[in-house]
Amino acid sequence: MKLNKNYRFLLYIIPGMAGIMIFIIIPLLDVMRRSFMDGSASSFVGLGNYKAIFSNMPFRLAVKNTLFFDAVSIPLIFVLSLLLAYTVSRMKNSLIRFAFIVPMAVPSNAMMVVWRMLFDDAGVINGLLTAYGREPVHFMTGEVAMYLLIGTYLWKNMGYNMLIWLSALGSIPENIYEAAKIDGAGCLKIFTRMVLPNLRKAAYIITVLSLVNSFKVYREVYLLVGAYPDENIYMLQHLFNNWFSKLDINKLSAASCVTAVFLFALLGILLWVSKIEPKERKRVYSCETDDAGEA
Repeated sequence: MKLNKNYRFLLYIIPGMAGIMIFIIIPLLDVMRRSFMDGSASSFVGLGNYKAIFSNMPFRLAVKNTLFFDAVSIPLIFVLSLLLAYTVSRMKNSLIRFAFIVPMAVPSNAMMVVWRMLFDDAGVINGLLTAYGREPVHFMTGEVAMYLLIGTYLWKNMGYNMLIWLSALGSIPENIYEAAKIDGAGCLKIFTRMVLPNLRKAAYIITVLSLVNSFKVYREVYLLVGAYPDENIYMLQHLFNNWFSKLDINKLSAASCVTAVFLFALLGILLWVSKIEPKERKRVYSCETDDAGEA
């Protein structure tokens, strides 16, 4: 029997949808079910698992550290990568762009070997500090460890975000810049009144990707200090990994649901904010038009 031409597209959609259903939707629903069950998934315990995780000290510590890390690192990488991309976009030398992309190609294992050589208690940096009569710094413990982690995240992902910004900046026609200069706009006004309004979609994408990549920093922390790091850099990923190792599936399911709800709510808010149009713009240069005009 021949399939009607109007429904042939189903032959391409059904396999993909079946894969999503089997490997994503069904496991997600099972996690939600297990979050209300006991460890053996045989008895319904209601909100017992959620009460247990919110009263769990490691969970609260991991949430606090993760929120602090995201609250500092994401705005930093957002602003720094944008300024870097804008500066690089005005340069003719493409070798500079390549230099910032190199960290993306460096494997985490190799990077952590170098980090150990540099930041270990007996590493190169502490050796130099000691040689000049300074006290050594314990980079792997205390508050310094969190800032080392933030610096690692920035170094690893700065080039990736810069490429996205460069793509968005490249979509702004050059005649828009020329029109702004003819009207007497300086570099600051061009950047704030002409460039930024045309980067809103890219800003949303970069914010989401930065949030996703912030959870991937667990690889570097695990390779650097193991599954049980200093309490200042004990993240949600460490907690989930340790609960999984101990087969605390009920707690892991409840914590995963809480994290998922928070992330989906945050992404929804970011999407809503990215679609809000400013009510008043006295003078805005948009790439939707070929010249400068009143908005």
